[in-house]
Amino acid sequence: MRLRITEIFFSLQGETATVGIPTIFIRLTGCPLRCQYCDTAYAFNGGTFWNIDDILQEITKYKTRYVTVTGGEPLTQPDCIHLLNKLCDQNYIVSLETSGALSVQNVDPRVVKILDIKTPGSQESSRNDFRNLDYLTEQDQIKFVICDRDDYIWAKDILNQYQLVPAKKVLFSPSHQQLSADKLAQWILDDGLPVRFQIQLHKYIWGDVPGR
Repeated sequence: MRLRITEIFFSLQGETATVGIPTIFIRLTGCPLRCQYCDTAYAFNGGTFWNIDDILQEITKYKTRYVTVTGGEPLTQPDCIHLLNKLCDQNYIVSLETSGALSVQNVDPRVVKILDIKTPGSQESSRNDFRNLDYLTEQDQIKFVICDRDDYIWAKDILNQYQLVPAKKVLFSPSHQQLSADKLAQWILDDGLPVRFQIQLHKYIWGDVPGR
């Protein structure tokens, strides 16, 4: 079993409910989506093939139990499921960042799934597979990247349509350099939405660079 890997790096978690925690990131290569705000287009192609055992050995050099498998879209590679299983078996605290366009049905239940629902502003909202919501558990999280006021209203409608809050952990993020953080924060406060506002912490620390 092997996977095409763009990079393996150690950084602070920049998003989600574990923001700020030192985390190992395993970035898989390839993605079928082309979101207009994508900040990891360098992971669309290239990469290097790694055996899963070699990946597990590589990450032992880092002093943390938190691992995030990301992309690209990790689930485009079938052996991603096996990597997630192996990481959990090694007692890592594992999260998966996925676009929501591919089924998460077979993802190990020990993995925290971060499901990104694509807004119209992403230009990929037609790729959302809302059946994935049926496979989420209490530990999983749903993320919306908000590009503008229309995206915000659309996301609120999705919350209501699928009754996502307060039953699910929902994250709202402003699209970096497209929507100001203070605007989104104020909209959330004005409406009293029971969601978690977040920014991409790593970009405020290091900027928009690979491996961070």
